[in-house]
This record gives sequence, C-alpha cells and structure tokens, in this order.
Amino acid sequence: MQFDWSYFISLFSMSAFWVASWTVVKLSALAWLIGMLLGLLLASAKLSSSRWMRVPASIYIWFFRSIPLLVLVVFVYNLPQLFPASSSVLSDPFYSGLLALVVTEAAYMAEIHRGGLISVVKGQKEAGRALGIGFLGLQRLIVIPQAFRISLPTLINEYITVVKLTSLVSVISLTEILTIGQRLYAQNFLVMETLAAVGVYYVLIVSVFAWLFQRLESWLDLSARKPQTLDDDAMKALKARVGTPALVPRAQPESGAAPALQLQNIHKRYGDHEVLKGIDLKVQAGQVVAIIGPSGSGKTSLIRTVNGLETIDQGEIVLFGESFINAADAPNNAQVRRGIRHIGMVFQNFNLFPHRTILDNVTLAPRYHGVDSAISEQRAYALLDKVGLLAHADKYPHQLSGGQQQRVAIARALAMEPEIMLFDEPTSALDPELVGDVLNVIRDLAREGMTLLIVTHEMDFAMSISDRVLFMENGNIQLDAAPAAIRNEARGERVRRFMGLEERAA
Repeated sequence: MQFDWSYFISLFSMSAFWVASWTVVKLSALAWLIGMLLGLLLASAKLSSSRWMRVPASIYIWFFRSIPLLVLVVFVYNLPQLFPASSSVLSDPFYSGLLALVVTEAAYMAEIHRGGLISVVKGQKEAGRALGIGFLGLQRLIVIPQAFRISLPTLINEYITVVKLTSLVSVISLTEILTIGQRLYAQNFLVMETLAAVGVYYVLIVSVFAWLFQRLESWLDLSARKPQTLDDDAMKALKARVGTPALVPRAQPESGAAPALQLQNIHKRYGDHEVLKGIDLKVQAGQVVAIIGPSGSGKTSLIRTVNGLETIDQGEIVLFGESFINAADAPNNAQVRRGIRHIGMVFQNFNLFPHRTILDNVTLAPRYHGVDSAISEQRAYALLDKVGLLAHADKYPHQLSGGQQQRVAIARALAMEPEIMLFDEPTSALDPELVGDVLNVIRDLAREGMTLLIVTHEMDFAMSISDRVLFMENGNIQLDAAPAAIRNEARGERVRRFMGLEERAA
C-alpha cells in the first residue's frame, strides 16, 4: 500500500486541524504560564526556612511528579462524580485537561525554578539586604529576574514537552490535533498519512514557539549587548543638569553627642568556633576607623554584624544613641531594616546586580524606598560623576573593569545617603593597577566627613587615612590607637611587625 500524498497534502487545508491547533496552542500556553507561576511559588516554599512551607511543597512536588499525566487527566475529568459542584467547569474537556496539566507542570517547574533560585549567588541577596530591601522586594527585583534568566532554556524545553503532552487530553475527547486525526483514520483507514499530518502540525507549533523563545533568549542575553558609552555632548548635558557635588569639611561631633556607632560586648560564633569574643567599640561621627589584622581574626565578621548581615549571639549595637541590633531580637526585623538605611556597605566582590545597568544599580534602592524616579536618577548621575564613571551609566557591570565595578558599588551605597559607610576589603579582589582609583574615592569620602569603617590589607592606606586603627587578633581588638601611636609608641610594636614597618625601617 503506497503513501497517499494527495490526501496527506489535503489535510493542511482542513479547517478542523487549524482550529484544533489553536486549541493546542491555548492549552499548552496556559498550562505553561500558570504552571510556571505556581512552580515558582512551590520552589520558593521548598527553599523556605519554615518547615510549615517547606514540607508541604516537597510533598506536592514528590506526589505529582510520580503520577502519570494520563491517569491524572482521567481522574480530574471524573472529579464531578465526587464533587458535583465542579461539573460546570470540569465537564468541559479543555478545563479538565488544563487543570491536570497545570497540576503536573507546577511540580516539574518547581524543580526548574529551584535550580535557578539556588544559582543566584548569596552576595546578590546580601547586597539587597544591605540596601534595606525587604524579602519580597529582594525576590522581585534581584533574585527572580536572575533566576529566570538561568532557568529559561529549561523552561523553554518544558513548554515543548507541554505541547506534546496535550495529545494525552484526547483520551477525554478534547477536540485537539490527535483527536481530529483519530476520527479521520477511523473512517478512511489512512493511518500513516493522517498521523504524519498530525506530526507536522505539532512540529509547526513547536517551531513557531521555539523561534519566539529564541528571540526572547537573545533579548535577555546581556553578554550580547554592546557597551553604551556616553559621548562628550551627552556628558556635558548631564553634568550641566546634575551639577558637581561640593566637598564639605569633615563634621566634628558636638561635645557630649552620642557616638555614631557603639558596639557593646559583641559575641559571635559559627558552631563551636567563636569569632568575636566580646567586642566593645565606639565610633564618633566623622571618624575614619581602619580595621586590620591577620586572616581569621574576625574583621569581616565584625563589620558584617554592624549592618545585620550576621546575627550576634550576645551584646547590642547602638546607632546614634538608639538601640539598633540586639542579640535577643529577631533577625532582619523592622528596627534593623530602618537602621540599615543609615549604613552603606561596600563588599569585597562588588555584588553589583548583573541584570541591571550601572544607572539602575545606583537608583534601585532609592526608588524602592519611595524616592521619586527623577530625583533618584539625578542623584545617581551626580554620584557616578563623583566616582568618575558618568560616561558608563548605560553599561552593565560585566562591561566594566573590577576597579570600575567597585566604584559603582560605592556610588550605589552612597545613593541611600548613609551616615556611616562600611568597606569590607574593598580592594582585595582588584588587580594592583586598579587599587588606586578605588582608594582615591574613599579618601574623598573621608575628606567630606563621612564616618568610615574600613577592613583592609592596604596598610599604607590605613595609616594615611585613618583617625584610628583597630588591630584584631583571635576575635578581640588587641589595639585601638591613632596611626602616630602605632608608629612611635611601644604598644604598637605587634602592629608594626604585622604591617612590616619595622623591617622597612631597618
């Protein structure tokens, strides 16, 4: 028996197939979209620290990934026998098939989303928290957009799977492509020709959507975007509009004023290892304090407790005379979030948001906290000009050098108009020739009167810029002294050895 080509070709002019194709498109698109949204909620619940959210989500995913879709389709279609009230909806094969597909796909997509969510590096979340962005804002603005880009290829593949799975809904007599084909070859027995045409219709649908998704992937591919550097005319226009921030002399604290920052008996341990052993520290407004010491001495842990990135096991942190962080408080509570807005944080590894332009990185937090978009944008341009990066406002972080990225990170922190700035090894991830530009920006902040706490291994810089140098070792502050005292007094001998000053003097 020969293949009937004329009949095969005639099937592509049959309106019933095209109507059925539209049904497949609607069914697959709705199942994919709804399943994707529900899957995101399930993935977030499964990653939650709350057992009441994590366990039910895990059970749902396990259960519905285990049940064959065909069984679920038939079961859902017959649910009105148990729940007569559902017959008005589920007696329609389209809605029964849609519900079965959504329930199944949500379980599969939850695992796809979970892979994307855990791929977003911890530093991105910490950067958002350091800017005072709450959990939902963090997910919406920072985590989910990055996770979606990571998960997109697998999500696209899952859509193709959904298109093919719609053929199973023919078991409950939904008039989709396979159903039309079955009816035809039951009448004329031309099985091969009919099924070949059915296959072509599915290939057409998949091909169209694959092309659309490919366009979406290309649009979201930041690495393919060309760097956009502002030309001289644009730079002049922006500078004329935003002006140049004026330097102000260092503010002197009023007599009797509360310290800008006070740490009282701060203890911190990781498991059995105690990294902070009762730290007491007062920092007055306008002071520049450098924190130095050998690796593992607790420097980074100390500075991370100041803005709530690490909880404390004992003690209290006071900000401008008011309680800020207490060991007895719930982490990241409203009081902490309010206080964080007074503290800027610059990380060792920059932690810029890679899916946003440099301008967006700087304006994100102010806009989140209610600053008018025009005002936040103008402030961002002024800050980028201040750190020498105005021309790069429309670039993405990966299009900048490490030193440039760190200067953007400083501008991002300053956009919140903090009263205290924290620097955690701001130059340690940079090539030596890039260090100078970052240090110059920090020097400018010191001259302007910003209160600074700087964890650094740049010893000459620490000695030249600081009012006080803290030397930490074994979880304690071993010395808190002015640079001159470290250079000249006997109590600074251990610090001089650490810095290598005595060898250079010899």
